[in-house]
Amino acid sequence: MLTPRQRLLALLTLCLALLAPFPAQAADRTAPRQAPARNPVVLVHGYNADPGVWGSLREDLRADGYADAELYSWGYDTHRSVNEVLAGRLGAYVEQVRRETGAARVDIVAHSFGSLVSRWYVTYGGGGATVDHLVSLAGPNHGTSIAWGCALWDQACRDMTPGSYVVKNLAAGDETPGAVAYATFWSNCDEVVNPDDSVPLTGATNTPVGCLGHNDLLGDDATSAGVRAFLRS
Repeated sequence: MLTPRQRLLALLTLCLALLAPFPAQAADRTAPRQAPARNPVVLVHGYNADPGVWGSLREDLRADGYADAELYSWGYDTHRSVNEVLAGRLGAYVEQVRRETGAARVDIVAHSFGSLVSRWYVTYGGGGATVDHLVSLAGPNHGTSIAWGCALWDQACRDMTPGSYVVKNLAAGDETPGAVAYATFWSNCDEVVNPDDSVPLTGATNTPVGCLGHNDLLGDDATSAGVRAFLRS
């Protein structure tokens, strides 16, 4: 049986425990993230390349105020899968970006063969609901005769040949479907895309960049400025 002193100490201990502040509740991990002020950018490289090709444009985008957490470079092996499979993987990557950032839509900037993968995702893979701006830099959008040189053993090359299954289906009907804003940048000295006017798309903002090599568009200041202005539009 407790003595009067022990009962008094127990009562004081209980009062102090009740007066102590409650610990802060853990954040609700299921709550949706607040949507960012601008779209994150997904960069899609071209044939036989890797995300390292985007160093110059990433630097320019950072100078424009983009954080590293808003810039994503999707890497993939152009030799392993047909265009439709790659487009599905791009779609999965876009969904990952949207989850990480809380963004409803993303902007895509693609170079060369990456343009076909990105356009297939938008046209046939559900990307029309998740892509806001799509930029094609030197994309063989209507095919390139150069691709015949490797089409015998490489599926990506076959996809880029004039009249291929991919090229024909992307050109069928509306070349720039949905509410997506499209832009292309093309050179009249492109040694990879032949003919040069394979790049422009009906319904897109098509910008000639002058006499630049196929990969030179990736580091050209004027092209970068044009891309960044389009993403702000």
